[in-house]
Amino acid sequence: MSKAVSLTQLKALREQTQAPLHECRSALAAAHGDLAQATAILRARGRTLAAKRADKTTAEGCVETYAHLAKIGVLVEVNCETDFVTKTEEFRAFCTDVALQVAACPPTSVEQLLSQPFIKNESLTIRDHLDSLVAKTGEKILIRRFARFQLGDALGD
Repeated sequence: MSKAVSLTQLKALREQTQAPLHECRSALAAAHGDLAQATAILRARGRTLAAKRADKTTAEGCVETYAHLAKIGVLVEVNCETDFVTKTEEFRAFCTDVALQVAACPPTSVEQLLSQPFIKNESLTIRDHLDSLVAKTGEKILIRRFARFQLGDALGD
């Protein structure tokens, strides 16, 4: 017999992962109330969903900008399947987070960016952050490209 899921646990998992309520309840039940294990279950589900949607076209999205003290500038292109997702607060926040990440920890490629610890929560990577957004929206989302500019960088003149 599975342990009943408390509202406190459910609220904590939902706040931590932003996953849908029914997914949080299901993960907690499968993990017998263990919050860390439930989080791992939700991450695995997000990765599975992302893999299933790998062949989908991502023709929508946004270009996010970030400037830090007028010395560092970042442009990031993040794509998704529909314009409905581009309008969500979660998607916009993710785009901002990615731009901040590129400014703070300059990666050389998208793959390197995805493997970096997330500056707002170092227990997650950017890929984990992306997977949780995919799990929440149910759409394929990808970071297509980015550019980082820093005042005084050599331009090859």
